[in-house]
Amino acid sequence: MNPVALLTPTYGRDLGLCTLLCESVDRHVTSFSKHYLLVPDCDLPLFSRFESERRSVLAASKFLPQWLRPLPRVVRRKRRQYWWSLRTKPVSGWHVQQLLKIEATISLPYQRYCILDSDIVFFRDFDLSRFEYPNSIPLLEMPNEVTANQPRHSRWVETSHRLLGFPAPGLPASDFIGHIIFWDQQTTRAMAAKIEQVTRLDWVEALCQTREFSEYMLYGYFVRNDERFSGGHTLISSTPCVSYWDQPKLDQGDLNLLLRGADESDVAFSVASFSGTPVQAIRSAIDEMRRLRTSRGATLEPARLDALC
Repeated sequence: MNPVALLTPTYGRDLGLCTLLCESVDRHVTSFSKHYLLVPDCDLPLFSRFESERRSVLAASKFLPQWLRPLPRVVRRKRRQYWWSLRTKPVSGWHVQQLLKIEATISLPYQRYCILDSDIVFFRDFDLSRFEYPNSIPLLEMPNEVTANQPRHSRWVETSHRLLGFPAPGLPASDFIGHIIFWDQQTTRAMAAKIEQVTRLDWVEALCQTREFSEYMLYGYFVRNDERFSGGHTLISSTPCVSYWDQPKLDQGDLNLLLRGADESDVAFSVASFSGTPVQAIRSAIDEMRRLRTSRGATLEPARLDALC
């Protein structure tokens, strides 16, 4: 068996959130091989303290082609870092994080990966042993979630099919974007090769030229359209993570309500970093949840994960 590795692309502005993620992984996640933090080279000193026997901090440049280089820090827009090249228009850190997920899955020495964004916090035990190779892994698919009223997601549906050479479906269409996402290395390598076959470009260059893409949409539609790899995945309609995607920030009372709404299968929650919710409020909500359960003579018992494979 080959243990699952964890992947987290992150950067300096998410340092506080990433701290919570790492603490919660160390407390609750078991049966994984290594947790990789993938960070811009300029942020390596900020994250060096996370290095441990089971966690490695790796520079983004390790996974990017030499022709794609970061612009100086002074050249930023809305505090966002950009990468430039002579082959494509500049791409943002958001694009680069997607590239890092793909290349790290292709090149790191494990066959299965669990991708965790830095705004995820675990509050229940999560055992990854059932997802070791060659066991089946979950593929999140939410049918008919993408509609004409979601212009960005509908563009990602179109570009995914164009890059992969598949006929574009009509809307509504499936969405594959969520939290706690599993990828298989052989599948990811085949997806990248398919993009190169269709576009006749290196897959990184093809994605940088496209710009409007989603790595999770690409992976999901590739698996669903290639029977060689679909058998290694089990379709699920949700992930075990309570999510908040909206813009207004939450206070601790809001977070307490969010956590109380978690069902027995949830192991984590995510408050999108762009919401501006204070890290201390998230930490306090987790501590409050733990305190309440302890006072009732209960523990944060492992979740029931029957739906995940």
